[in-house]
Amino acid sequence: MPHVLRSRVRTLYEVPAVTPLAPGTRSLLDAEAVAVLHRAARVLLDDLPTLTDGLVAALREQEPAYRAAIASHPTEVWQEVHRSLRHSVTSLLQPGETRAAAHRTSAQIAELRAERGLPLDALLHAFRLGGAMVWQGLVEETSRGNPDDMRLLIHVATDVWNFVDEHCGVVAEAYRRTERRMAWQHENRLRLLTAGLFDGSARLTDLPDAADALGLPEEGWYAVIALAGEGARPVLPAGTRSLHHAESGTQYVLVLLGDAEGDPAAELAALAATLALPPGARAGIGTPVEGLAAVPEARRLADTALRACPRSGGTVLLDERLPDALVVSSPELAAALAERVLGPLRSLDPVDRDLLLDTLTVWLESDGSAQRAGTRLYCHRNTVLNRLRRFEQLTGRSLTRVGDMVEVSLALGARRLLGG
Repeated sequence: MPHVLRSRVRTLYEVPAVTPLAPGTRSLLDAEAVAVLHRAARVLLDDLPTLTDGLVAALREQEPAYRAAIASHPTEVWQEVHRSLRHSVTSLLQPGETRAAAHRTSAQIAELRAERGLPLDALLHAFRLGGAMVWQGLVEETSRGNPDDMRLLIHVATDVWNFVDEHCGVVAEAYRRTERRMAWQHENRLRLLTAGLFDGSARLTDLPDAADALGLPEEGWYAVIALAGEGARPVLPAGTRSLHHAESGTQYVLVLLGDAEGDPAAELAALAATLALPPGARAGIGTPVEGLAAVPEARRLADTALRACPRSGGTVLLDERLPDALVVSSPELAAALAERVLGPLRSLDPVDRDLLLDTLTVWLESDGSAQRAGTRLYCHRNTVLNRLRRFEQLTGRSLTRVGDMVEVSLALGARRLLGG
């Protein structure tokens, strides 16, 4: 082993004791100590490859996190260590001129190692180990050349170790700055991938990478939940794999229902039954789609379901409210139909008009049973029938003709969902 590394590892951080200096001799000894430091540093600089070999060997032996880096990129690590040691030793000779360059080198090494995933503790250990080896080299060179100069070298020991600490600070700051940048880049990439998935701008060739980055299978059954309202963020069952996205005031949740062998409709119904929403929030759940490529269609269906959701809040499963979905999918036509069917009632007093329409709505919800409708409305069944006949007379619609019933039902849905 070279002379600068002959001592045992346990002696690297040891600083021999020195007799305190008299106050009057301080400035003279400072200059003499710097001269001793410079003589030893020049020897280390001339033998820098040997010192580099020793530090790389020590890192391989003592720092497991560096072992893989050395095995996979031996030349890169050797050059990195050599560059760092060269700047460190040169800084002992010309601290003012080389300080900025030494800082840049340490920061660049920290950035690279952060990008490669080396732990910060391992990196700081490497810098301290390098500082210890430089110090040990100075000690051994001074002891070998002129042992009497040792007391002068110890006089600048604090400066040497302050330099090491300073660079450890530079390394830690650059490493954490790189971590923040990488985290932002990762999060931004996930946001872009998610947005592309929901709005359909993602290319089919990009889907495998998107699936891998987002942790979702490219194939499988999916559904989208669209949410609106203050604090509208659903509480999904434990273990549900999902992806969240927000756009234009609407929250979207992509939910993985299962693989191609499952029953997506049953899983979606079970999900809707357990969906927990804050009061007043609205949720629209679209029909299941197969594969990530169909997510834009799933979002469109969820938007339709959300528009069919009552203004007071609640959850609408699109498959269970298809007539309402038809209404909100073409609001202009739905409004025209409502005007055509219910327009004759506009001449009535608003209270009277609402009474007729509410009775008709309850009667339809009661499957055409005047008895059940009367119970819900707290009136006799004959009262219900009288109101229905009056509606027929005013609108010219028959509640016994299928075509009229379809139009009346859609018109009532338009009134409820679109207003008017």
